[in-house]
Amino acid sequence: MRAPTAAPLRGLLVLLFLAAFGATARAVVPSPDRAPLDITGRVTDASSGRPLESARVFIPGFAVGTLTDAQGRYAFAVPEYHLQREELTVSVELIGYGGATTIVRPADAVDDRLVVDFTLASHALRLEELVVTGVVGDAARVDAGAPPPALPASAAQAAMRVRQQPLANAVAHPTEWDREQYGHIEENGFHAVADAPLSTFSVDVDRASYGNLRRFLLREHRLPPVDAVQIEEMVNYFAYDYTLPRGDAPVAVTTELGAAPWRPEHRLLRVGLAARPIEVEALPPSNLVFLLDVSGSMSAPDKLPLVKSSLRLLVDQMRPQDHVSIVVYAGAAGLVLEPTSGAHKDRIIAAIEGLESGGSTAGGAGLRLAYDVARRNFRPEGNNRVILATDGDFNVGESSDGAMVRLIEDRRAEGTFLTVLGFGTGNLQNEKMQSIAQNGNGNYAYIDGLDEARKVLVGEMGGTLVAVAQDVKIQVEFNPAAVQAYRLLGYENRLLADEDFNDDRKDAGEMGAGHTVTALYEIVPAGLDSSLGTPGVDPLRYQTPAPPAVAESHELAFVRVRYKEPRGTESRLLERPVADALSAPSHDFTFAAAVAGFGMLLRDSEHRGLISTAQVLEMAKSSLGEDVGGYRAGFLELVRAYDRMSVGTDRDGEG
Repeated sequence: MRAPTAAPLRGLLVLLFLAAFGATARAVVPSPDRAPLDITGRVTDASSGRPLESARVFIPGFAVGTLTDAQGRYAFAVPEYHLQREELTVSVELIGYGGATTIVRPADAVDDRLVVDFTLASHALRLEELVVTGVVGDAARVDAGAPPPALPASAAQAAMRVRQQPLANAVAHPTEWDREQYGHIEENGFHAVADAPLSTFSVDVDRASYGNLRRFLLREHRLPPVDAVQIEEMVNYFAYDYTLPRGDAPVAVTTELGAAPWRPEHRLLRVGLAARPIEVEALPPSNLVFLLDVSGSMSAPDKLPLVKSSLRLLVDQMRPQDHVSIVVYAGAAGLVLEPTSGAHKDRIIAAIEGLESGGSTAGGAGLRLAYDVARRNFRPEGNNRVILATDGDFNVGESSDGAMVRLIEDRRAEGTFLTVLGFGTGNLQNEKMQSIAQNGNGNYAYIDGLDEARKVLVGEMGGTLVAVAQDVKIQVEFNPAAVQAYRLLGYENRLLADEDFNDDRKDAGEMGAGHTVTALYEIVPAGLDSSLGTPGVDPLRYQTPAPPAVAESHELAFVRVRYKEPRGTESRLLERPVADALSAPSHDFTFAAAVAGFGMLLRDSEHRGLISTAQVLEMAKSSLGEDVGGYRAGFLELVRAYDRMSVGTDRDGEG
């Protein structure tokens, strides 16, 4: 991590964030004999005694914690793997305040509850003013420390004044103006193999749904809307130990077959893809354009302040050969930072620190300017990418989804890809953000805290920023001698027509360095007395009957994968048969099944069968494995939170 060498104030901020988030720990084996422990309390201002909302209270080094409510109160459950420790460290942080840390002993709990209160001293954050001083193309250029000039009327209308103010009082109340939108998801049903032997879809490496669900369950203490639950994104949030590619192919295929936990008479097929990892030192030079939403809706602590903290983590990883530009948009779009080498981290961070929110949201103008900046500094052999950080609202200017998609597709064809980072609550336009990321050959992540930012922008930097394969499609052909019907879990937004698999003009998903993709199929074995997958189509009158099934092959299915090189135009084909043979499930298989089962509970799926929170917890606990970073253990907390609030709560998340 880069040592702070800039101004004392920024140095203090960096030290605070390093202290709070620097350590990454491995999960400890849980102790089944310990009762759950709740830590609760209140966070207040040291001088006035008023409650502090949106302060983050957490256990450093683990994905465990929550934010305070409007009364400054908080509560979170301590995972079992912490309870065998004699002492626990509990910390609190809030933008604009000093942090605080205390040591507690689980043995001191009364009725499995510890009360820990904090008082925080205010640290006013005032940095130099940033004022519009000129025009770059159609947008305003923002420079530091200059007095505002006399601009022509047209330029004055486009001008922005951006200044950092104390952020401690910046609080969002999503329940009062909740504008979040999620596209309707019609859950995949069963298909009879006799009618539809092929299943075709585009890979999806987005993980936004999982982070968003964590926000609903652990921070807002309410059930998520059904359409916020995307099972494939939940499953793909976690890393799995797949066979890595050999030879020239950038991806490799792994399959595993076991019993479906929610319907033991059914089978569960796991299809996994793994992309070749690349060491950070070997990554191609990057031409990155940070496109930052600084509109009025971004004022809350979990929006623009968190954007700044998150991007600092990425900047710290940059090398001298990497370059960053910064474009902001509110009522207009502005170029804040010309392309700057990673050797000048202080200059990049200073530009990030000097931003504050205000005004409406000219999202279309911001996208166009960001792509223009990327085009002017294009690296033919490098990674050219726009990184959009926003709460998802595009309500002024080129706000049409169709217009934005066409712009993104045109620039994608030129070799500039798009990554979308979602922040905050109350304004999340999930469907729009997912759509533009998919059309930009990029990925979409939801950042609910610095732990997630570190995972996405540091731990998975290669996968987030560097594509090793594009237009990756999967097609599975099921053998009717072994399979009566099948159902793909998730991927409803990624389904393709069967003929699209061989059509190289059809856009599909991108895989970054080190990415993995997991797909799960629930299978009704041939010969099982089941009505699933029926009724099929009526018998055809003029077509030649299909040849007899290949029973003697002992194959359940045949997996095909098509991909293109990052700048290729013709696809290549990978193929792998799936043996019709059950094996003892691996830890990865069991854990992926637990996550999928939990997704079905959250969706109240008609296909959930016998799955329960108790079964999900049992499966997940038994398959934690090494769990570097504690992400799988963090999943247990989501399940427990759901279990506590699901009884007597309506399914729209209003309970």
